[in-house]
Amino acid sequence: MLSLDDVFSIGELRDWYDGVIRDLEWNADEPLPMTCEVKIDGLALNLLYRDGVLEQGLTRGDGVTGEDITPNVRTIATIPKTLSGPPDGVPEFVEIRGEVFMRWDDFRALNDSNEDAGRAPFANPRNAAAGSLRQKDPRITATRRLSFYAHGIGRLTWRRSLSESAHDPIKDQSQAYDLYTTWGIPVSPHNRRVTSFDQIVAMIDYYGEHRGDIEHALDGIVVKVGDLALQRRVGSTSRGRRGAV
Repeated sequence: MLSLDDVFSIGELRDWYDGVIRDLEWNADEPLPMTCEVKIDGLALNLLYRDGVLEQGLTRGDGVTGEDITPNVRTIATIPKTLSGPPDGVPEFVEIRGEVFMRWDDFRALNDSNEDAGRAPFANPRNAAAGSLRQKDPRITATRRLSFYAHGIGRLTWRRSLSESAHDPIKDQSQAYDLYTTWGIPVSPHNRRVTSFDQIVAMIDYYGEHRGDIEHALDGIVVKVGDLALQRRVGSTSRGRRGAV
């Protein structure tokens, strides 16, 4: 599981955007479809489903080896234990990548409960989510209201019994999100499809003003090249794919 490179100004973002256009040899007059997503301030999670059944839940760890926290993950109400949909629409194996977080209302309720019990409150929702997810006793995790949004896809294998034409390969990010919706996997309602740099800046400006109006703490805006093949063409850095920032 790769991480993301960061930029800290509109100028740096413009340099990244122009670099992607240049590396793809993209016609600057043609729109380049991208997705803009609110970056959730939570804990990265990789969900493994085999034949539609949740098999493992793993933290990112060092990007190669993570921590198996499956018993705790099974207590999160928004993560389905089995994928929805018709049998021929459920893959043999899929890695679903996303973020575990605590909503602001659930965070406040937890801190109120801690204070009533004489326990120290959590400093922020991310600490509360991380501490809850890594409990040694899943029964404690079950008492904490954790949430999950998917934002990426790893390995996907369809059953060999299906014809090759039954399922086209996933070509862009929005197709993965459509599948997630069909399977009952929650996806952020704040995602946007954009086709210009100005639209990216507009989303950054909007959530700069409205960051307190959504259900969770945010940690910036993620911009991704929408076409997964184009993402791969741009290549990677030591942290992550250069087609996302």
